[in-house]
Amino acid sequence: MAGFTFHGGIHPYEGKELSKDKPIREYLPKGDLVYPLSQHIGAPANPIVEKGDTVKVGQKIAEAGGFVSSPIYASVSGTVKAIEPRRVITGDNVMSIVIENDGNYEEVEFPEPKPVEVLLKEEIINLIKEGGIVGMGGAGFPTHVKLSPKEPDKIDYVIANCSECEPYLTSDYRKMLEEPEKLVEGLSIILRLFDNARGILAVEDNKPDCIKKLKKVAAGYDRISVVALKTKYPQGAERQLIYATTGRAINSSMLPADAGCVVNNVDTIISICNAVKYGRPLMTRIVTVTGDCIKDPCNFCVRIGTNYHELIEEAGGFIKEPEKVVSGGPMMGFAIFDLDVPATKTSSALLCLSHDEVSSAVETACINCGRCVEVCPGRVVPSRLADYAQHKDKEAFEAANGMECCECGCCSYICPAKRQLTQSIKSMRRMILADRKKK
Repeated sequence: MAGFTFHGGIHPYEGKELSKDKPIREYLPKGDLVYPLSQHIGAPANPIVEKGDTVKVGQKIAEAGGFVSSPIYASVSGTVKAIEPRRVITGDNVMSIVIENDGNYEEVEFPEPKPVEVLLKEEIINLIKEGGIVGMGGAGFPTHVKLSPKEPDKIDYVIANCSECEPYLTSDYRKMLEEPEKLVEGLSIILRLFDNARGILAVEDNKPDCIKKLKKVAAGYDRISVVALKTKYPQGAERQLIYATTGRAINSSMLPADAGCVVNNVDTIISICNAVKYGRPLMTRIVTVTGDCIKDPCNFCVRIGTNYHELIEEAGGFIKEPEKVVSGGPMMGFAIFDLDVPATKTSSALLCLSHDEVSSAVETACINCGRCVEVCPGRVVPSRLADYAQHKDKEAFEAANGMECCECGCCSYICPAKRQLTQSIKSMRRMILADRKKK
């Protein structure tokens, strides 16, 4: 089973040993909670509370601003302190709801949910939408939209992305070990929306304990199977995951649904279970706080809106000053310059490194070795695309299939000349997408 994989890819240092054996710890925030109104792809949520309002845990504080949007719920009880712009991990100032935490964590009375077996498909979709669930693997796409394709009868596979191929991250790993029943049940709930689909729990083969546990739990479900994938980065990227598990290929102009597939992250699927079966909206997520600068690397159950400073302190603080702090993993995360930012629905990790390899590297001329081509899962020529990007030649960039880049970072990682290939390509892709949007 370990042969399931894709073309290209790399094997970076995993770094997972720092936190993988640390069970999930619930963290109760002490300071103010900040809820950015844009924690997802699409229209920002619209606040439905005002300054001075008293709120409880589980109370809706912002409603979806459109079909491609998602509501936001308070994760603490307290008082609305302000509705104002606050900085987020990308460095942008985003309109946010600020709640002063009263420390009581008083909850609203959640309605008694209907049994899953009697729910109609429309009811399941609505529960997911009202639960504020988005893709928690990083993209933040509203999940109710993803689960509402135009032709649901043509969906053949619902894939649970359990690979967690990004170095250092262990939040999904801990979830699979500690809540496998909710993961499998959440996948079975999604399968109720697609009559012809089978469920796949796709796990890299460096997690044999997860594979064993998930196989045991999934044994009672006829439509769900566990597939062991070859350990390789970026095995968890949507296109690569679909190819590895089904043999079907998609490109940048296609959606997974075009290949008869739906892909969701572990934390997303468990959140679906919580919303549909238990009637609880998305208010928490698992965040790995790790790196060689952290005294006690941990996996925390974090309430949305919690300040990153508090998580660092709870993990024992710094044993040495980090040169780089990344929100997410080292391959596709955001380097951040300020820890005074909130954890959001898409926050997966806080990585603190004593050495910034990227900044210290000296870039030299391309030696035409072809290594970037060998590892590229998108089967393009990264060195050539980077040249086009640096010369702002959009026409040549598109002609060379530059939009097929998935921005995984494999080319930059492997390049002996230390060229920042991914960054150049990523910038050009953003420019082209912006031009298309204008048209």
